Amino acid sequence: MAINNNNRGGGSCNPAVVKIGITFLGLCLVGYLLGPPLYWHLLEGLAAVRRSSSAVSCPACNCDCDSQPLLSIPQALSNGSFTDCAKHDPEVNGDTEKNFVELLSEELKLREAEALESQKRADMALLEAKKLTSQYQKEADKCNSGMETCEEAREKAEAALLAQKQQSEMWELRARQKGWKDGGAKPVNTA
Repeated sequence: MAINNNNRGGGSCNPAVVKIGITFLGLCLVGYLLGPPLYWHLLEGLAAVRRSSSAVSCPACNCDCDSQPLLSIPQALSNGSFTDCAKHDPEVNGDTEKNFVELLSEELKLREAEALESQKRADMALLEAKKLTSQYQKEADKCNSGMETCEEAREKAEAALLAQKQQSEMWELRARQKGWKDGGAKPVNTA
């Protein structure tokens, strides 16, 4: 029985077709991952080129606007640009500096008052803690004194109990010598 190699069961796959399919899938995956970021970068670049070509050049401002505060917002908004910041109004600037100094000194006074109040509260809490400590120390001293008294009384009671036991043993020994027996028997007179 001869086997025909041209007729393999199922379908046949050409290795070149498989390679092309895998390459196509790889390119699609790369395009999917890198496409959106490249697209947005391209759009940003085009927008920048459009802005630079269509922008009208303005004369350079000679002032240092960062070193001077804006004097008033309505005045700044009423001007078409901020080129007026170079104009220096000594009266307004002096008033602004005075107001700023007054605000700073008021802030410092408020913080000093808060610090003093906080210090007063801390001192009062410390004084209260010292009072409580003194009271607890007195109570502890009373307790220790009471314990010493109780200990002395216990030692005396132990000594008295020991003496009583010794005396009881002595009397029991004498009673036994005279003929006394446990169990309620009367002593026998041997006299």
